[in-house]
Amino acid sequence: MRTYSPKASEITRAWHVIDAEGMVLGRICTEAARLLRGKHKTTFAPHIDTGDHVIIINVDKVVLTSGKADKEMFYRYSGYPGGLKSESYAQLLGRKPAEAVRLSVKGMLPKGPLGRQQMTKLKIYAGAEHPHTAQAPTPIVFAHAKAR
Repeated sequence: MRTYSPKASEITRAWHVIDAEGMVLGRICTEAARLLRGKHKTTFAPHIDTGDHVIIINVDKVVLTSGKADKEMFYRYSGYPGGLKSESYAQLLGRKPAEAVRLSVKGMLPKGPLGRQQMTKLKIYAGAEHPHTAQAPTPIVFAHAKAR
């Protein structure tokens, strides 16, 4: 039996909306990464981008559990001596909530050209409005709807 590899003509891309209001950051990002990679499809192949488009709205209302907002740190390095900057996730969520979610999803995708291609299908908005209504996205409802 030969290994199946999907062709470009066989890949269909859907649109999904995830409402992040009151949801836990990690649970939203794992679901978004799964949809971006295409692991929910029967035609999944790890070396081909078979994933869907994902829209995440209300990221300014996302939460972290058990005090992680103050404990977990976000680091960035300029490449120069003394160029290491750090801030807590609470500060990052207050300053740029969409960036915090984008970086969390990016860490869950493959590194390299494939992961960068998959990241282009992720759209993140701080508010409830988004300009992608013409694509008729499917809303994602979590079984564990609200954080504790």
